[in-house]
Amino acid sequence: MFDPNTLVNMTIKPDVTAFFDTETNTVSYVVKDPNSTACAVIDSVMDIDYAAGRISYAAADKIVQHINDKHLSVEWLIETHAHADHLSAAPYIQSKVGGKLGIGAKIRIVQDVFGKIFNEGTEFQRDGSQFDRLFEDGDTYTIGGMTAFAFDTPGHTPACMTHVIGDAAFVGDTLFMPDGGTARADFPGGDARILYRSIKRVLTLPPEMRLFMCHDYAPGGRSIKWETSVAEQRAHNIHVRDGISEDEFVAMRAARDATLAMPRLIIPSIQVNIRAGQLPEPDESGKRFLKVPVNGL
Repeated sequence: MFDPNTLVNMTIKPDVTAFFDTETNTVSYVVKDPNSTACAVIDSVMDIDYAAGRISYAAADKIVQHINDKHLSVEWLIETHAHADHLSAAPYIQSKVGGKLGIGAKIRIVQDVFGKIFNEGTEFQRDGSQFDRLFEDGDTYTIGGMTAFAFDTPGHTPACMTHVIGDAAFVGDTLFMPDGGTARADFPGGDARILYRSIKRVLTLPPEMRLFMCHDYAPGGRSIKWETSVAEQRAHNIHVRDGISEDEFVAMRAARDATLAMPRLIIPSIQVNIRAGQLPEPDESGKRFLKVPVNGL
């Protein structure tokens, strides 16, 4: 297995700008090379009024405006995984400011699983071809003068990856802030034991490595936060701090996940995100539809 520490370069300190979406508690990021105008967008959000069936782009437009105001050049649009709680705005942002769309290569597993659940038919490609780049464990890519790399951190979903850019790591849903713990592992393809091992892989990174979360739910009513460190997670994470065993974690996750309702937007999110943020193809009349599998999730 690839050792992520072989590629860590803590001397590079990217500029990170966060955008918090209150509707989905999602944090999106613009990550800029400090020595050029090059940047990447990570885990963007497309708005949906689910009851009305209307898509809009207020959250994405804030990112686009920031990019334009700062005269940035978008080189990558990164998805840490196929999200189940918000719709990706990557194709919309790509149409406005460019960039290549990348996700973990194991998205093909997710596409296969949910292609069956949503009865997508043979016209839905399950080979990841909707994306511009499929990252394998240890793959590198550049953002201006920065070398970024991705490594597998499955467990929440099979396709979850952590992206390391200099002294910053973007962990998706693998971890929450220390007082929030960890993500659920009961979706199709999820596995609590694998999640524990993935988290421990993240926590082998240097103690001072900045960790950026994809979500925050403000436990206890505190203010929203999204940045922590490897050292802080190892010392204080309520689910996986040092000293908590794999078996203890698996038992905790199984008990906790059994109490959790499905995310409000899981049905539209999965169908859109396995298509790299695109809506399903229109029917003969030009209308697009999302399916609801009854008793299917």
